[in-house]
Amino acid sequence: MKSELRLGLAGLGTVGANVAQLIERKSELLAERVGRPIRVAGVSARDRTKNRGFDASGMAWFDDPVALAREGEIDAFVELIGGSDGIVREAVEAALRRGLPVVTANKALLAHHGVALARLAAENGTEILFEAAVAGGIPAIKTMREALSGNDVSRVYGILNGTCNYILTRMEKEGLSFDACLKDAQDLGYAEADPTFDIGGYDAAHKLAILTSLAFGCEISLDSIFVEGISKISIDDINAASELGYRIKLLAVGLKTDTGIEQRVHPAMIPARSALAQVDGVTNAVAVDSDLLGSILLAGPGAGGPATASAVLSDIMDVAGGFVPPTLGIPPARLQPYQRARMRAHEGGYYIRLSVYDRVGAFASIANRMAENGISLESIVQRKAAAKNGEEAAPVVMVTHETTEAAIRKALDALSTDGHLKDEPQMIRIEDLD
Repeated sequence: MKSELRLGLAGLGTVGANVAQLIERKSELLAERVGRPIRVAGVSARDRTKNRGFDASGMAWFDDPVALAREGEIDAFVELIGGSDGIVREAVEAALRRGLPVVTANKALLAHHGVALARLAAENGTEILFEAAVAGGIPAIKTMREALSGNDVSRVYGILNGTCNYILTRMEKEGLSFDACLKDAQDLGYAEADPTFDIGGYDAAHKLAILTSLAFGCEISLDSIFVEGISKISIDDINAASELGYRIKLLAVGLKTDTGIEQRVHPAMIPARSALAQVDGVTNAVAVDSDLLGSILLAGPGAGGPATASAVLSDIMDVAGGFVPPTLGIPPARLQPYQRARMRAHEGGYYIRLSVYDRVGAFASIANRMAENGISLESIVQRKAAAKNGEEAAPVVMVTHETTEAAIRKALDALSTDGHLKDEPQMIRIEDLD
């Protein structure tokens, strides 16, 4: 049997503690499977006295994770602290400069600095493994980087944030408001006290940036992603989607086009019959369209200690077994510069909800503004008007044929200036997923 793999583990929160527990509990099984023992030789965390459910007596303790990366008697560095800059980035860079493989669950670090870190790793004859950074326990990274390496991928998309999926599922199944579902998610620990990173779509955007790079062999470009969250989704939108045969999900999409790459995160109506629409609660899903396999869908737990620790452990076992592929699927020198796609027609059309004053000329204004911007309507439905502040406002739901988002937004901006709308317009893409 080969010599043991000595790990430096930085961060002993929920995931880090779970990783240490798994290595302690499954030590014989892991050694049997990779042909060498795996041991946590050094750790770094804030509190030395806290009981984390594993025996730390034989581990060297470092108050500073950078010191662990630079000086620890370790063969690989596992970063589970989080954050994109500061001490975390410094520690990872220190490990890479030593030629140590790095295992991380840090999506923010990779989304912001992944290309630079991949280059640093290559310069020092090592790599970064990050299965746990996207979709928790789902083997999305291994699938993209290894199983599909011979495929030409045209699209990667999915449900990448469990908090948003939980909220939208509860709204639909129980008829609850967005605010009520968000409070429940916070009470259950699915959402932070400040939930902006999740419900604003930014968490999903970080994950999408990484998947897009792997899918298309390009540099990571987080700033090129259009991001829209779910805070404006109302129960009226949920019900309208159901009537139209759709479900609303926060969708992340990376798409290769003739003019470049399109990346977007936003609420979308997807067909209720589709496999992706069946993904409920805190579950995540990643779908890939490719030339050889067609369409595949991976679904499972996207967060949580055991699921994320499982993904981290799979990377550690790859390091122990000597299988460490290029960080971003191909050597960083061969990554293509990111080219952003030009605006194009959205094939699935749009759902639009307006609150229109019940007055002469209002509907003529809607028709004129749509026509001015070349927008063709597939359907238009006016609901019963409801009195608001002494004046009636009629909910109007429209579904368009394919058009551009720029045209829709221009028409809605014009409608708002016409003075016929009671509330801010709502617009949601319809994704047919064909």
